[in-house]
Amino acid sequence: MTQANPLLDFSGLPRYSDIRPEHVSPALDQLLEAAAAAVAHAEKLQNPTWESFVLPLDEVLEDLGRAWGTVGHLESVVNTPELREAYNSNIPRISNFFTELGQNEALYAHYKAIAASPAYAGFEPARRVVIDHALRGFRLSGAELPAAQKQRFKEIAEELSELTTRFSQNVLDATDDFALYIEDLSELDGLPQDNLAAARAQAQADGKTGYKLTLKMPSYFPVMQYATSRKLREQLYHAYATRAAEFGKNEWNNTPLIDRIHTLRQEGAALLGFASYGQESLETKMANTPAEVLGFLRDLGHRAKPYMQADRAELLRFAQDELGIKTLEPWDQTYVSEKLREARYAFSEQDVKQYFTEPTVINGLFHLVETLYGLQFVPAQAPVWHPDVRYFELRNKDGSLVGGLYMDMYAREGKQGGAWMNEVRSRHKLPDGDVQTPVALIICNFAQGVDGKPALLPHDDVITLFHETGHALHHLLTEVDERDVSGINGVEWDAVELPSQFMENFCWEWQLLPQLTRHVQTGEPLPRALFDKMLAARNFMSGSAMIRQIVFSVFDMELHVDATGPRALQRYFQLLEEFDAPRVPDYHRFPNSFSHIFAGGYAAGYYSYKWAEVLSADAYAAFEESGVLNPQTGARFRKEILARGGSRPALESFIAFRGRAPQTDALLRHNGLAN
Repeated sequence: MTQANPLLDFSGLPRYSDIRPEHVSPALDQLLEAAAAAVAHAEKLQNPTWESFVLPLDEVLEDLGRAWGTVGHLESVVNTPELREAYNSNIPRISNFFTELGQNEALYAHYKAIAASPAYAGFEPARRVVIDHALRGFRLSGAELPAAQKQRFKEIAEELSELTTRFSQNVLDATDDFALYIEDLSELDGLPQDNLAAARAQAQADGKTGYKLTLKMPSYFPVMQYATSRKLREQLYHAYATRAAEFGKNEWNNTPLIDRIHTLRQEGAALLGFASYGQESLETKMANTPAEVLGFLRDLGHRAKPYMQADRAELLRFAQDELGIKTLEPWDQTYVSEKLREARYAFSEQDVKQYFTEPTVINGLFHLVETLYGLQFVPAQAPVWHPDVRYFELRNKDGSLVGGLYMDMYAREGKQGGAWMNEVRSRHKLPDGDVQTPVALIICNFAQGVDGKPALLPHDDVITLFHETGHALHHLLTEVDERDVSGINGVEWDAVELPSQFMENFCWEWQLLPQLTRHVQTGEPLPRALFDKMLAARNFMSGSAMIRQIVFSVFDMELHVDATGPRALQRYFQLLEEFDAPRVPDYHRFPNSFSHIFAGGYAAGYYSYKWAEVLSADAYAAFEESGVLNPQTGARFRKEILARGGSRPALESFIAFRGRAPQTDALLRHNGLAN
């Protein structure tokens, strides 16, 4: 049966290339039946122990989770109508199974019995955390609710699963639906040659002449950054800002979904006894209360606001005096910023990108991992979901296997935008005593090289790749034997960005740049003079960037604290005024594509980027103090942060590495916001 249905083959890596939509439901039929049988057996156990109860149940649930995770992954990177239908049609029964599992009173009682047993005190710390997290999970799943409320909680969970999936699919469909074909090259004045070549190749792929522009980032952003035509910039800005809203196809309008998602989250939180969904969300995070989070964010906002106001004043002066733009519109911001950066620092992003060829960047990234941790990424063969995907094995210097990593770098139709890391499987000790090695995947949406040339990465894309690799290393370098707290599992959500944001800092280190850069034509590394200009411009418009993230974070938390009604768009516009951020047109529908909080895992948690940035900046300061490529400091970071996963509180891991509690000084200094 496993040969006939690749989703049921767990002998190695997923057989991505063999999986078809028609495999999904039959595989889940079998896996759900096996899981239900395992649950029924577990319920009847007398004197449950770790060996008789936790491990067997975990093993069968891992198979179900891996198969469903594979389907969800494919739905996000190679979406087709048939695969979407197979995925969507199975969401209700997957949601029902896990909701019922979380509400199972017999299983809950078994976990409580283990926690109260003499054996619990003798468990390894990681095993105790697994039990503690399981008990918390049962409470947050409604296990302690009366029968009628349990049923309602289950209905809420099922509907939320369907709505959040539809939200992200609507954003994908609205994004993919837009195409602008341009025949007259003069309309694209200012666009770099590599972007023009990519636009021409996309038009040719559609059987058309001229140039094709889309709302995918590798196409959209260069227009906003370089196109001299205000009309063209405004046209694309309008299309991007109105995605998945009432201006397009009604079935892609996310406004009613936002309202319904908010209502259901608040109702579920109330059933559990929380004042709001925001408070419920913090049960699994470092922060204690929404008030603490909002105080933290507004304090950062207060510090950043004068810098943002100075940024805007300078931008407006430059636009008026040098570019003849009297009124700075939203579709002018990125274009004028790039022109001002070129004028002030005598370089453009286009100059920089010629040195960051994708193969060299990846080699430099791997060189950093080898330097800090004594590990090597080795190209290897594995089943893949698209020809562009590459697979690497992570090995110790003695050749022993640590884990595996998939990399899917390029934007394409049917692939969700953005960048993320996800697990394929987690490290844990198997019943026979062997260790299952972890495997991760990194997804990006970079522009692919054309005409036989390698992809050229803007420095921001390099930072994105390092960010996601930080997540992957957190997952791959774990030394924890219990799956539920190994790697990224069990880590507080507002600390999970620590390793990723930490890695971003290395993109600014001169010592690494010789391994990270090769000019696409000459092969020369990045010149020191150009690097110094980049460094001088590192915090260019940093006040504006900080305020932008704070507005998003406050919007998210306040929306999820307000139990009276969503009013999402109204609240967003109010926050722009509160922080004196640049105004946007009335047609702007930012919330409708805010997938992080309405479709991802960041609901009432978007603040975690800034929260964890305090940790990551302070952790990186230890490298600045000892030498940024110091293997001894790297070994300590690996041991105390990366290796420990969720087996202990993130604050304890940070203190074990840094020797003290985190401080905000490094964050402000790195962002150029320190006085």
